[in-house]
Parts: sequence; structure tokens; C-alpha cells
Amino acid sequence: MDAAKYIWMNGEYKAWDDAKTHVLSHTIHYGNGVIEGTKAYKTADGYAIFRLNDHTKRLKESAKMTLIDIPYTVEEMNEAQLELIRKNEFKGDNVYLRPFAFLGYGVMGVYHKDAPVETVLAAWEWGAYLGEEGLKSGIKLKIASMTRAGNTSSMGKAKATANYLNSQMAKFEAIDCGYDEALLLDDQGYIAEASGACFFMVKDEEIITPPNDNSLASITQKTVIEIAKDMGYTVARRRVTREEVYVADEVFLTGTAAEITPVKDVDARIIGNGARGEITEKIQTAYFDIVFGRNEKYKHYLTYV
Repeated sequence: MDAAKYIWMNGEYKAWDDAKTHVLSHTIHYGNGVIEGTKAYKTADGYAIFRLNDHTKRLKESAKMTLIDIPYTVEEMNEAQLELIRKNEFKGDNVYLRPFAFLGYGVMGVYHKDAPVETVLAAWEWGAYLGEEGLKSGIKLKIASMTRAGNTSSMGKAKATANYLNSQMAKFEAIDCGYDEALLLDDQGYIAEASGACFFMVKDEEIITPPNDNSLASITQKTVIEIAKDMGYTVARRRVTREEVYVADEVFLTGTAAEITPVKDVDARIIGNGARGEITEKIQTAYFDIVFGRNEKYKHYLTYV
């Protein structure tokens, strides 16, 4: 990854290489931490963070779910992220921000409430998560052999670090089998989400995306639904089976890092014409116009640095 100059850690801006924690930090051993993924784009008026408040608010909500007490307000962390971009003096078109909180050094054992909370905001320049070619031509998707953890055994609505072991194993399996990304089913056999993105499909010009019954409540997913409805498309939130995916006209993934990534192949079944679909391209274009500040209607989602 491309190192930046500074990382904000517990209220202080530290040099990138000085932002460290102890090897006996609680989260390293027991997995309880919360993360966010936020992105800033270089608009004609300078850097702007897309849906900053929504992402920071979700970090606080994830922390509440997992019993982590972040000692900073949403407003304090918002301002710190803006200042972090200023201080790092980035030059590229995209800056990825990673706000997170974890349990530090001080206690050992499963009970965590006496462990100190460490709050960190990092930022670095990062291009297309699934590759520039993937954004243009589409990626290959594999339905993983493992399912996403059920609601009775984990907190799927929390963007918690522990939840991503499931994603890591699924993604490794997909790449090892020659694919680009993994798609996980829920414990009932319906589509849940990709390893780090939400799922959409198009069938007969209807856009379909699963409910968040067993997946993260995605900010980008919510944005895409709004865009699609504003463009006049019908959007359905319903369960989706594996078989429906195979015969979809178009498939695409959404997320802060994934942005709008088309899918050309699922489990060796060619989707549509085997390239980026027409509706996917329209939504992708609209999304990039929004995040780069080229659409006045959605400028309220941008916080300018």
C-alpha cells in the first residue's frame, strides 16, 4: 500500500510509521474491533469525502453493537478526517479513509470491557479495489462453499473486524479457483453479499438487490438504489437464489472500495453478453458523476475539504 505522511491516533496526528500498538493488544487476540471505509475524490473544487457523516455514524453504531466505547463524537471524527486529508497533501484522484477502533493493551481474557479503546483514522491513495479493467470489462465471481455467518451467531449489521474472517476465507477460495471475487450465500441458501461488497442483478430491466437481513447495511447500496429510482428504474429488495443469478441479464457489485463493478461471469456462467451491461454502465457513470461533484442534485452527499 502507498504510505501517507500522517495517521490520526487517539486525537493526535502521528507520523505514518509511528502509529503502532502492542502485540498483546486485546483485539489482536480476540477479534473485537470495528472499521469503516470512506472515500474522498478530487473534484473540480478540491477533495470531497462522499457521505462522510453516514460512514462515521455507522462506525459509532458498529461500536455500540460490539460494546466498544469510542470516546470521540461523530463531529470530532469528521473534522479529524478532513484535517487528515489536508495534512497528508494527497495528489491523486482517489483517497481511501479507514476510520477504526480496537481494544488495546492492558487486559487479557475474553471479557473485554476493561481493555482501553484505541481510535484511529488513516488515509492513503488507493485505486480501483477490483482493478481498473474490472470497472470497464467486468470481473469473474464465484459463489463460495461457505456461507455468511447467520444472525444467531454473529452481528452482521456491525462492520466488525471479526466478521471479515469469513470474507477472507471466501475470497481466498475464489481467487485460488481463478476468480476475482467471492459471493456468499446466507444460511438459508439465498444471496447475502460479496466478500466486501453488495450484490445487484438486473432481470428484464428490473434492478434487484437482496435485503440486509444477513448483511451489512450498505451506504453505497442505498445510494445506488436512490440513483436507479431517480433514473426511472424499478428496484426490488427481495431474496435472490443462486439459479436466478446464473440467468440474470446483468450483475454488478457496489461498495465504497468496489464502487460500481460489473460482473461478467458467475461460476463459469456468462452473464448477459459477457461484459459490462447497459444499465450497469449508466449507474456506474451516474455514480462517478456524483462522487466527483459533477451532479448538483447529489452535492449534499459531499463534504469538501
